[in-house]
Amino acid sequence: MNSRNVACGFLLLFVAAFAPHAAAQSTILNTPSTDVVAPKKVYVEMDFITNYAWQRDDDSKYANYAPRLVVGVARNLEAGVNVSFTHVPGGGQPIELQPNAKWQFYQNEQKGIAGAAGCILYLPITHRSGTDTVGQCYSVVSKKVSGDLGPRFHGGGYVLVGASKVERTKAGAIVAYEQPFSKRTGLLLDWLSGDNRFGSVSPGLYILTPHNGSLSAGYSIANHGRGKNALFVYYGTQF
Repeated sequence: MNSRNVACGFLLLFVAAFAPHAAAQSTILNTPSTDVVAPKKVYVEMDFITNYAWQRDDDSKYANYAPRLVVGVARNLEAGVNVSFTHVPGGGQPIELQPNAKWQFYQNEQKGIAGAAGCILYLPITHRSGTDTVGQCYSVVSKKVSGDLGPRFHGGGYVLVGASKVERTKAGAIVAYEQPFSKRTGLLLDWLSGDNRFGSVSPGLYILTPHNGSLSAGYSIANHGRGKNALFVYYGTQF
């Protein structure tokens, strides 16, 4: 499937997401959560990911910077875009645009249950020759255990649209766990199965900061290929 077909397919999914009662992307760490940004609110995040500290092969070192913007467009609906810029040795830095949309199709606060579905398009802006345009579509459900410090569990699955043989796994599972330590701190853990650019397990910690901010940091361990492991730090805030 060529990039034009993938882009058209994603566009249809994106438009469908804006149907009545529909919603794009909030995350645990590297997996989507069932949360969505409230209507007329804006969430801004800056992500930093690197393997510089422990990668001995200079040609394999990288530092990725990814600002994110997510807007609550309607009840249970958010839409956003990520811009991924990767610094690699020798120049020629890869840049990727990642428009996304998510719909929270179910929420029951009394039972602590929610469900969401969405899509993300990974569209290369530079180095387009030989680089796939890939769509990732997913669905997840969550269960919050009662209590101020009760954990929340996420589970679901994803499929890749338009992925080449480089991505050996075209579909997989999503699992995530959130455990508050206090009102402002806690543990995050998420996992995407598969042998592809997304497959990894990521443990991390978060701290809620003043003015609706959140700082999280952790380590991503690839399911396949030690060279894909990376340290990450994310900071986000909502307006």
